[in-house]
Order: sequence, then structure tokens, then C-alpha cells
Amino acid sequence: MPVTVVRFNLVDPDATPTSLSDRYKAALEMAAYADDRGISTVQTEEHHGVENNWLPSPFTFAGAVFGATRRIAVTVSAIIGPLHDPLRLAEDIAVLDLLSGGRLVTVAGIGYRPAEYEAFGVEWKRRGKLQDELLETLLMAWTGEPFEFRGRTVRVTPRPFTRPHPLLLVGGSSQAAARRAARLGLPFFPSAHLPDLEAYYNERLTEYGTEGWTMMPAAETPLLHIADDPDRTWAEHGERFLHEARTYASWQSKDIRSAVKSAATTVEELRAEGVYRVLTPDECVAYVQGGAANLVLHPLSGGMPVDEGWRSLHHFCENVLPRLKE
Repeated sequence: MPVTVVRFNLVDPDATPTSLSDRYKAALEMAAYADDRGISTVQTEEHHGVENNWLPSPFTFAGAVFGATRRIAVTVSAIIGPLHDPLRLAEDIAVLDLLSGGRLVTVAGIGYRPAEYEAFGVEWKRRGKLQDELLETLLMAWTGEPFEFRGRTVRVTPRPFTRPHPLLLVGGSSQAAARRAARLGLPFFPSAHLPDLEAYYNERLTEYGTEGWTMMPAAETPLLHIADDPDRTWAEHGERFLHEARTYASWQSKDIRSAVKSAATTVEELRAEGVYRVLTPDECVAYVQGGAANLVLHPLSGGMPVDEGWRSLHHFCENVLPRLKE
């Protein structure tokens, strides 16, 4: 049985406050439905000041999901670590961990958009040192004991539910990220399928005398939409997929590697590329039988109409998942 993920970034380039409120409410209803059907994880993320309304507040959204569900995990992949106050973040994650009974997974990256740092008044050149401080502070804060922070003694309460601490991974595609994870004994989450970087991380674990593990994305991690007629879906909604893909690609430098980075400039190129895939239920089952270890459903991609998102999710839960459990 593959790991099953429903991704929400709540992008909608044409949103009004009313329509965006409806989209957020629909996402919570979808999360509850996915939880009831046995989907493994809701995945969300953090970006700021994006014209198409990309979700900026993943922990607020995670808290709402936890309130609407009983079992499903929420993976925040990823937060932009240096933009967060370390003590406040330690408190927020502790509360969410308690609220959910340990269902929160946080991936901490440093981001790749200088504009986000500028908006928050954070120096881009200091992002590595700020990330080190953030991670070190979280680990000390979650002990519940007093510790030194920026020249003063502080204490963070309450302690989290999870022992020794909530699941925290270091994300990235650089050796610096791998070193940071190894030095702190934290698991590493490469942003793409990067076996050489995993080997480097394992070497650093040995060097530092720490223990850790890698959550490696598969060589292919397509974003899926399930439909009876993929040709119709691409014709009607291909521009939505392309809008999201082009937005994300516009933020990436040549040095940034991502499992969902697209080079497409047209709907036809995007469909041929395979980063976004529209599959029938039978094709999705065959995809798993061919060896897929992860299925990432993206029902509201690029401002997808909510009713079309529901059709995709229903197909996945009613016409794909039961066949995978047989």
C-alpha cells in the first residue's frame, strides 16, 4: 500500500475573499473526508505575498485540519525557518502536537525567495545562521527546561505530546542542509530524489557521531488529478495546472532542485512532462502496480473549481483506494 497524500496550497489567482473562504472550508471538508477514507497525510506549505494567494500560514491551517479530523497526519513541507521567531514557533508546534496527539510533521527549509525575506525584514545573507539558531532553539525549548536564548534565560511551556520532541525534519537540496541535519541528529528531507546527497548526509552522521534517517522523495513524484476523461480535464483545466507550475518554476534558481519543478511553458508541454498527471482510476491503479510508492493527490491545484476537486478526491477514495487494499 503506497503512502497517500492530499496536498493543499489553496492557490486561486481569481479569488475574492468570499470565494477563498469557500475554498478554505472545502479543503477542511476534503481533509475530513480523506481522514475517514484512510488517506495517510495532508500536506501543506508556506509562501508569502504571492499574487495568486498561495497559503502563507500553514500552522493555522494545520490546526483547523486537526480539529476536523481524528487520524490523518499533517505535513508542513516546508516552513521557511528563518522567517519565524524561534520561541513562538516552539510554542505553536508544541500546542499543535498536543492538540493532534502527535500528528504534526514539520519540514524546516530556508526558502529560495529573497522577496519573502525582504517582506519580513530578515537578512537573506544570514539565513543559514538563522536556521541553525531556529533548529537549536526548538530542540532546547521542547525539553521544557530553562535555557539561554539571545543572552537571556527563557523557558517554553507546555512540553509537546511527542517524545523526545515533535517530528522535525531538515529540508533542502544542498550539502549545507544535509550537514545541518546531521550535526543536530535530525532526519533529512531532500527536496528531490538526490541519492548522492543522502550519501553525504550519512557520511556526516558518522562524522558527528549522531543518528538520523532520510525521507527521500521517489524518482518520480507527480501531482495527481483523477478523472474519467483526462483529455477533457486537460482541455478545461490545463491552464490551472500550468499557472501553478509556472509560478513555482519562476521562484527557482538553477541551483534549486525540486521533485515538482516543471520546465513547461504550455499546457501541452506540461502534460507531456508528467510533473502534473491526470489519470483515470484504472490508470492510477496501474501506476501503483508499476511500483509507485507515493500518491500525491492535488485536488484544488492552481485554483481548480471546488466541485472538480471533489470529483477527483471522490474518484481517488472510492475507485482507487479500495482496489489498492485488495
